[in-house]
Parts: sequence; structure tokens; C-alpha cells
Amino acid sequence: MNKQISLDVRSGLWIATFRNPPINLIDPDTIEELQNLVASLESDNDVKAIVFRSADPDFFMAHWDVLADKQRVAAMLPGPTGMHPWIDVLARLSRAPVVSIADIRGRARGAGSEFVLACDMRFASLERAILGQFEVGLGVVPGGNPMARLAGLMGRGRALEVVLGADDFTAEVAERYGYINRALPDAEIEAFVDNFALRLASFEKHAIVESKALMDVVSLPPDAVFPPALSAFFKSAAHPGTRTRSAALLERGLQQRSETEMRLGQVVGELPASGALQ
Repeated sequence: MNKQISLDVRSGLWIATFRNPPINLIDPDTIEELQNLVASLESDNDVKAIVFRSADPDFFMAHWDVLADKQRVAAMLPGPTGMHPWIDVLARLSRAPVVSIADIRGRARGAGSEFVLACDMRFASLERAILGQFEVGLGVVPGGNPMARLAGLMGRGRALEVVLGADDFTAEVAERYGYINRALPDAEIEAFVDNFALRLASFEKHAIVESKALMDVVSLPPDAVFPPALSAFFKSAAHPGTRTRSAALLERGLQQRSETEMRLGQVVGELPASGALQ
């Protein structure tokens, strides 16, 4: 298995870089690597902040691999929370005793959006970042329950616009909605994030951990909201209309380095109604 996440360990700061060609899909191997990484964050006494980046400037984390081995996914053992390892990773990352920062260049849709929403902070490139939850346009319920996080960040109406509209959001609009902390020029974002993360890494860990834990109490959704969403995802993924829409998108280049993936929010809105796809 090729390692998908490379780690640069500095004093108090880790830089994790995703690399899973052709477009940084999230698959069972990604989840297993993230499980190991989150376990290290939970146990390491020195790390205070972690920055997540992508080696691909067009794709941060594209989305879940819709062609992943379904039997393997179903057989994955629960994580320490007792939940499926994907939602386990998201919940534990949010509560980990470190500050997690997503440095978003490229597309973060579907499960990729769920991942950055689980991070404590999100900074995005004005020129390159695209965020979105396209799943409803495919016919599925978002499995990581981004609804629970988006509603807290931007309010119910805008959260429903993101989830039900299934469209792409530029960094500029995402900043205005509260999807991300800030949108920054692409030429400046890496230096900004590095400087901010190094600033955090220079502080006392006990103060960071205790302050974040108190923020978690009043701002994070309870773990109980996540398993029903994942169950709804698996159920909706088996719907005949969803399969038809998925097949149509795969024919158009879904999961390939294609125009479909570059414009996915627009493309799902261009699909005809299910009956016309038969």
C-alpha cells in the first residue's frame, strides 16, 4: 500500500500532506492512515498544532471513492468511539488535544468537505479552493453529517443551501458564509498558515488543550448525531435512482482528472431527472 499521508514533524507542529493520485479520493486506506494519525495526535505530548495540506493544487480531498470495495467498507471495525471509523476519525479529530488547521488549495467536496469541517480551523486559497457537499445531487445523504457542523457555522438556511443545493462554493463565498475562517490569495496562504501554526506551537500546550476543550463543550455536535447520517448514506447509496445518477457521472468522468471533477457542482445540476436517465 502506498502511503497517502506524509508527515513533516517540527517543534510542536506537524504538517500532514495528502497525496492519493489521480485526484486525492478518500478510500479505506485513507481512513486507516487517518486513524493512526489521530491516535498519534491524541497520545503525543509535544505536538500542539497540525496543518493538513494537499500535494495536488487542484484537489485537496476530492470526495469519497464511490467505487471503493463495499464489503471492505462494511467490514471496517469501529474506532475507539464505537462508531464507524470514518465518523470516528472526524469526531476524534475535532476533540483531539491539538489545534487542527486545514490549508485548502483545490477542491474539498463531499467527504473532503466533511474532513475540513472536522478540523478546528479552515483557511482557503481565493484562486484555487472549492468547497461543497454534492451528495444530494448524486442521490445520497451526506454520511459524515456535515449538516450538524454547517448549521452551527452558518445557520440553518445557508447550511441547507449548501447541502440541498449540492453546488460548489468559492473561497470568497465560503468565507462570507462562515464555511471557512478566511480566504487568502494563493501566493500568501501557505506562509500565513505556517506563521499562524508556528505561533500556536510556541504557546503552552496545557493552555491550548484546556481552552479548546471548553470551546468543544459549547460548539461541537454530540457524537450521537453521526451514526444515523452514515446509516442514511448507505441506505440512500443503494437507491436505484442514485445508482443511475452515479453511473451517468462515472461515464462523464467522475473520479478521473476530468472536466466533470473540476466542475462537479455544476455537472450534478445538469443531470436530467432520474426518469430521463433510465
